[in-house]
Amino acid sequence: MSRISLNLIAILVFVMTISSLLGPLFHISPTIPATLTFTVLGIATLDAFSLQGKGGNLLIDWIAGFSPEHRERIIHHEAGHFLVAYLLGIPVMSYTLSAWEALKQKQPGQGGVSFDDGELASQLERGTIAAQKLDRYCTIWMAGIAAEMLVYENSEGGADDRSKLSMVLTNLGFSASACEQKQRFCTLAAKTLLQENWLSYQALVKAMRERASVAECQNAIAEACEETV
Repeated sequence: MSRISLNLIAILVFVMTISSLLGPLFHISPTIPATLTFTVLGIATLDAFSLQGKGGNLLIDWIAGFSPEHRERIIHHEAGHFLVAYLLGIPVMSYTLSAWEALKQKQPGQGGVSFDDGELASQLERGTIAAQKLDRYCTIWMAGIAAEMLVYENSEGGADDRSKLSMVLTNLGFSASACEQKQRFCTLAAKTLLQENWLSYQALVKAMRERASVAECQNAIAEACEETV
């Protein structure tokens, strides 16, 4: 099961336990929390095995979406990925800012920036990849975390990014300590790129907040770059 589904089940078990203890005080029939629990457990099981956790992602994303700060943090996180990919010459294909948008575009997870990684996949299949190319992609993966740290002085997202970087490096034979070192190095590289192109980053955040197309986002970056020249 996915981490989200497991968390939901854990919360549900806790609620059922409390209901069982407090039910007699409020004259609540024990069949009510039991029926609700088994129903939700069935839905969670269906989500985990048939929907690959997408239902849980949608639920969590929907609840979190009521927070303006959460929505802004996602935009700033994804703008970091987008801008660094643009600056490093990796074509951005699309972006989503919620699990629902990701589902409509048939993408996994809770949303994010999709870029052309065909060359990376091809080189990984052969087991050989140029160090410069690897650093580019690793820097892009860490750029969301770097953006959050610059804007909010901490990072709440990025678990999937760290996992992806670690998986790729491990498959290439990197040790755990080397993976951590690469992660720190690429996070610092991403922060430097964002700081050096801060006006472009702010313009991109504004464009993504307005749900601009990829082409419109790229134009916003280019126009901001011209203003700094």
